[in-house]
Amino acid sequence: MPSPLSLATTRPIAQPDPRKVVVTIEGLNKYYGAYHVLHDIDLQVREGERIVLCGPSGSGKSTLIRCINRLEIAEKGTIRVNDTDLAETSRQAAQVRSEIGMVFQHFNLFPHMSVLDNCTLAPMSVRGLSRQEAEERARFYLNKVGIESQAGKYPSQLSGGQQQRVAIARALCMKPKIMLFDEPTSALDPEMVAEVLDVLVRLADTGMTMLCVTHEMGFARQVAERVLFLDGGQIIEDSPPEAFFNNPQSSRAKGFLAQILH
Repeated sequence: MPSPLSLATTRPIAQPDPRKVVVTIEGLNKYYGAYHVLHDIDLQVREGERIVLCGPSGSGKSTLIRCINRLEIAEKGTIRVNDTDLAETSRQAAQVRSEIGMVFQHFNLFPHMSVLDNCTLAPMSVRGLSRQEAEERARFYLNKVGIESQAGKYPSQLSGGQQQRVAIARALCMKPKIMLFDEPTSALDPEMVAEVLDVLVRLADTGMTMLCVTHEMGFARQVAERVLFLDGGQIIEDSPPEAFFNNPQSSRAKGFLAQILH
């Protein structure tokens, strides 16, 4: 009979993740007036991680990722990206913020500008690219999201799914180090959701660091390395998708999954 020691040595030992920590959030608190939206959030994100944030409406998911690129300003706590405090007003902090791309629920494209012009504006004005360089980069990313043939059209001439793919390409044109997605399919008709999720899956395969707020649980199972379940402004669960979907630890997560997966 094997000794207890020999049995113990056969168990796999969890290895620490060697990837660099690129986002560190400590003690983050956010209020809207008297409403306490985020409660003492602590979170680390490693380079190349794919994280899905889920939870009921009003749980603080969108607010959390909006704080990461300072679209929302937290009253307490720190957010550091690549060891730079985003609360600083230094040129370095501004540079770091410019390397965080975001795609919203609503596409926020400029309606009076063509698809191509929507994608070239920021690289020219912020990154200092020439018109030719910006157009080459824009066409490259429009091709990546499968919509390069629509470069000369205006947003009103595109479907919702096409507009969201343009929004993704526009964010990628800045060559961000981190991409944030705030429910990128929630404003789409059901038949358009799949085409946008397919773009996100392909983007995840490139090794991009991604944080995505979504209710698309099939996407979470397929793409996420970690699932964060938020409720009441707190991270209730933080686990691999297999563990979260098959064995959620909190009664709140169990109830949420029972509703959303029924």
